Amino acid sequence: MAVRVVTDSVSDLPPQVAQELGITVVPINVRFGTEVYRDGVDLTTEQFYERLKNSHTLPLTSVPTPAAYAEVYNKLAEETDEILVVTVSAKLSGTYEVASQSVGLLKRDCRVEVLDSRCAVMAQGFITITAARTAQAGAGLDEVLATARRNMSRVDFRGAFDTLEYLKRGGRIGKAQALLGSMLKVNPIIALREGEVFPIGRERSRAKAVEHLYNFAMSYARVEGVAVEYAADVEEAERLISRLSAKFPKEIIYRSRLSPAIGTHTGPGLLVVTVLGDRA
Repeated sequence: MAVRVVTDSVSDLPPQVAQELGITVVPINVRFGTEVYRDGVDLTTEQFYERLKNSHTLPLTSVPTPAAYAEVYNKLAEETDEILVVTVSAKLSGTYEVASQSVGLLKRDCRVEVLDSRCAVMAQGFITITAARTAQAGAGLDEVLATARRNMSRVDFRGAFDTLEYLKRGGRIGKAQALLGSMLKVNPIIALREGEVFPIGRERSRAKAVEHLYNFAMSYARVEGVAVEYAADVEEAERLISRLSAKFPKEIIYRSRLSPAIGTHTGPGLLVVTVLGDRA
């Protein structure tokens, strides 16, 4: 029986990719006031960003319940006796803790390993993809887990913001706090370091910020995957994808919409480029 791979919706995996690789995606909860929605299940990405733009109530997120993870584990345990769970960084969310605790709710004999990716967005997604491909090739859980861990150091991303206000309000701003308070109109660039938000710098215009993302991707000597993720501006994302397509094979370029689980904490102005590869 093949190892089954699970992740959460912070990974921003395109649905067709998750389906092709047999990856189960557990939705993060998004709350507007008293209304709670499961990311991508009860609330589509399009509906979320439209509501975010027009709502006076800022959304919040909450981790999946232990029951939600237990349901996934028990269902998959009918098909396999080995499961790998790849979660968003434990420094950004309590999802890793819940996913780990929920293993105790298994009703069948099944080995479950939970891995803190120390990442988010498609950096987490690429780690999950490499694990799922290894599982599909027939590897056991130890090898699948080793593949995921090995690729944690081979993924990185850059995100161009129009404002850090959403990160600040949501308490996820981390060391990017240093980018706040400038009187200049700047476009912050962030990444993750050691599992938390880290400031890379500022660009004076949106065009220069997008150029920063392009140059980041071009800094790699060998690339296995590139992902362009957008919140609200699909045309901006498509222009960047077109530029990258002139340099990289189209089959390794992923187009992804930043999920409500991410958009809640970043706002509608975020554009992200994620790379799986080697710089030297």
